[in-house]
Amino acid sequence: MWAQLIKMRVKAGSDADLPALFKQFQAAEQTGSGLIRTTLMHAQNDPSEFYVMVVFQSEEDARARENDPVRQEAMKPAQAMMAEIFDGPPEFVDLTVVADMVQ
Repeated sequence: MWAQLIKMRVKAGSDADLPALFKQFQAAEQTGSGLIRTTLMHAQNDPSEFYVMVVFQSEEDARARENDPVRQEAMKPAQAMMAEIFDGPPEFVDLTVVADMVQ
């Protein structure tokens, strides 16, 4: 498995727009993309800081999904919303999953 942690800052008052943004992400998702899970998290000490953890079957699946022209077209409304609500570009950290426990 492979994962990516994405750190985002949102402009003041824009945190209420994040559920709508994630619905747009969900609408753009295609079956068979290799995506296993997406988790949105909020920093407890900073109301403008959010994290997203995406987990894929492999990095190859993630990169293919990232470069898929059908998905790129479907993501245009979400990208427009991100430009409005994000305070700067997101930061990405690529991770190799060593172990995964679900209870």
